Amino acid sequence: MQFKLGLIVNPVAGLGGSVALKGSDGVAAKALALGAEPKANLRTKAALEVLLPYQDKITIYTVNHSMGESTAKELGFNTEVVYQSEHPSSADDTERAAKVLQQLGVDLILFAGGDGTARNICHAVEDSVPALGIPAGCKIHSGVYAITPKAAGRVVEMLVKGELVTLGDADVMDIDEDAFRQGTVKAKRYGEMQVPSEVRYVQAVKNGGKETDELVLADIAAYVVSEMDEDTLYVMGSGSTVAAIMQEMGLENTLLGVDLVADQSLIAQDLTAEQLLAMTHQRDTKLVITLIGGQGHIFGRGNQQLSPALIRAIGLDNIIVVATKTKLQALNGRPLICDTGDSELDDELSGYIRVTCGFNDHIMYAVGHQD
Repeated sequence: MQFKLGLIVNPVAGLGGSVALKGSDGVAAKALALGAEPKANLRTKAALEVLLPYQDKITIYTVNHSMGESTAKELGFNTEVVYQSEHPSSADDTERAAKVLQQLGVDLILFAGGDGTARNICHAVEDSVPALGIPAGCKIHSGVYAITPKAAGRVVEMLVKGELVTLGDADVMDIDEDAFRQGTVKAKRYGEMQVPSEVRYVQAVKNGGKETDELVLADIAAYVVSEMDEDTLYVMGSGSTVAAIMQEMGLENTLLGVDLVADQSLIAQDLTAEQLLAMTHQRDTKLVITLIGGQGHIFGRGNQQLSPALIRAIGLDNIIVVATKTKLQALNGRPLICDTGDSELDDELSGYIRVTCGFNDHIMYAVGHQD
């Protein structure tokens, strides 16, 4: 399974630091004239070198020349240039490239820069795709950056290896550089992005396991219900985790079947594949599913009512996967499995998906399929 890594490098990030310009926004040419040397690609290289043992598992989607291509190819990664920047590159190039990577469905956008670059990425994709910054700028006030370039590489390594990595919301901050050069710090929040971060897990003792899981299920249920959109149909899959969500809404649930909900009201129960297609046709629809414990199947075991036609109509972006971390850890790193009966769809569903594991608590987890 290939990890689809998006890469954007701001080649002028940090230029103003060594020549006392206190930033690079709008002064890159002046910094170069003063003798500043670009460092962003060197810092990107330090991050990517951590991933060299996993080259056969990673494809890097990036921007031409010094915005990512040169460093990725220098290290021998399988590299695809998906956006052509102007020369010299600009903030507009960063935003356009980020949107292209979002549309391609990369598993993570890894970017090198400072707070200005983070603002550009956030403006382009907001929190629609996980992103992580390689610190390369003069100022790093945003919470979207790893503490060092190598630390950024380590987080990506965890994702590639299939370890449980939490996705959290992090603030994108920036300061007014002109004011900063005059000795005044004016920081402002510009938004937030989803950022993967390392989390350590503590295994509960056996006696407390059931109670802990019940609390976690309650958290998952409360979060999913709080995020439900009005005028959207929700196809509720089988399993005890989805049943907890139905219980949170006070609705009767078909434990081993598929129900349909709208505005937190039960529309229909225990539906067939044909009925689901007919009732969701041309309606905004989302699908809530969990995995089979011990096996890891999310499609093809106990929920054949979720046909390939229905899954395609709903779309990957509208699939909500819920599971406790205990259930995921029991897989011992094995990917979630798609066995829809349509091999092309199984391929399309493969990659990394966000799994809700608590109240506003998410991780990225690998999805594969049976050959």
